[in-house]
Amino acid sequence: MRTRVRGWRWRQNPLRRHSDVVEAWTALLVAVLLVLGAPLAGVLTGWWAHDYAHTVAATQRARLHEVRAEVVGMDAATQPGVGTGDGSGYRATVRWTEPGSGRHTTTALVPPTVRQGSTVEVWLDARGRSVPAPPGATAVWQHAVTMGSCAAGGTAAVVLLGSAVVRRTATRHRMAEWERDWARTEPEWRQRRL
Repeated sequence: MRTRVRGWRWRQNPLRRHSDVVEAWTALLVAVLLVLGAPLAGVLTGWWAHDYAHTVAATQRARLHEVRAEVVGMDAATQPGVGTGDGSGYRATVRWTEPGSGRHTTTALVPPTVRQGSTVEVWLDARGRSVPAPPGATAVWQHAVTMGSCAAGGTAAVVLLGSAVVRRTATRHRMAEWERDWARTEPEWRQRRL
């Protein structure tokens, strides 16, 4: 039958060593860091990542402009069912008219469900080239949640790794302390037996 005495490392007793006290304080610190520190690191990192991604998206939206264009040509190789295969879309020739500058034509990535003659939204840079759409609110939140989760997980991993190192070192010191104490006590035990 095994009896466990809780909190023995915190109470004064003759079997308690310095390494036991260090291990007890380490366990308390690890608990606090896992319960408060890791979530706080995740929230702060997620908050920062959201602000950063939102700023990047706003900057891209300011540099780019969106036009409604008509799909005027699709290659046989880019017809739905044959294209890129990743579900993101197909390359097609699109045409649009801007007031004051006339008609424009470019090649753009269009959704896989689009047919020739359909109208699509196309994002263009300052030179009139088709570019991917800037990240939306969903992508910004996904980025923030991913970064926050990684930060919280990474913080917890570092805390647990540090705890393992401290426990291993404390165990080594505890064994050395017990060895020293036994070296002092053993001669007295031998004399009692004789």
